[in-house]
Amino acid sequence: MKVAVLGAGAIGAYVGAALHRAGADVHLIARGPHLAAMRQHGVRVRSPRGDFTAHPHATDDPAEVGPADYVFLGLKANAYAACGPLIAPLLGDTTAVVAAQNGIPWWYFHRHGGPYDGHRVESVDPDGAVSAVLAPERAVGCVVYAATELEGPGVVRHLEGTRFSVGEPDRSVSTRCVAFSEAMQAGGLKCPVEPELRGDIWVKLLGNISFNPISALARATMRQMCLHGGTRRVIEIMMTETLAVANALGCEVGVSVERRLAGAERVGDHRTSTLQDLERGKPLELDVLLAAVVELADITGVEVPTLRTVHAISDLLALRSAA
Repeated sequence: MKVAVLGAGAIGAYVGAALHRAGADVHLIARGPHLAAMRQHGVRVRSPRGDFTAHPHATDDPAEVGPADYVFLGLKANAYAACGPLIAPLLGDTTAVVAAQNGIPWWYFHRHGGPYDGHRVESVDPDGAVSAVLAPERAVGCVVYAATELEGPGVVRHLEGTRFSVGEPDRSVSTRCVAFSEAMQAGGLKCPVEPELRGDIWVKLLGNISFNPISALARATMRQMCLHGGTRRVIEIMMTETLAVANALGCEVGVSVERRLAGAERVGDHRTSTLQDLERGKPLELDVLLAAVVELADITGVEVPTLRTVHAISDLLALRSAA
């Protein structure tokens, strides 16, 4: 199995190291000091489950890699539309794109069935710009439950979680999903094939849609947000509104707000990816989190006043941080 990891940051390098350890032919695509460190020392994983080092091929030139069986997409969703020149050399006739993104994916309504089948979510796929680069037919959904950080160039700090749920947009248990799942499990990760992956998307989104923007606005960790009474209440309301949108789309989410909050509190003083991006001066990945759900609320007629308010404020933060 040949796997190209496009965007081998904290999550991408962690997955690539695990797959390489399992015997897959892995190629990490990165740049800068991080790439130089991986070339010289490999990917050094620091984890409570045990440290290890893997030495997959690392490059900044996708043409050097060529077509792969799978492209594991570790880029932020706001970079998808512009990744055409990078991903094109990696795509063969049957290449699957495993998109490890937060929020509502561009393929969400691809083969969804029902009244919204084929609907394009404009805030995620503006004018079809993402679909033009990443054909929905190639997409294998992936919901990431692992938390990692780049501790330094080439060094991945694994904080918790090893689950990467995957699934087809049409809900089938495909050969390509099963093969990828088996390779991930051989590398020591959990990778269930979920026919109803959209349910997992909403479970993860409950946390991302609330904790991520609030953490950036308040400069707060997960534990701090959970322990502050007023902020906790705002997050509860945001989660409740999000569940209402999911239900309106026919997706029953098998987790309560209370359980989701309890799980977040157990994470402790973890800084969300949005807060980390803000601190590092990187673009904030909020369209696929907040804007997309507000858009879905518009088409389903669900009232989401708190989501709209937090979106308006955090959108201004994103614009100012990008200026």
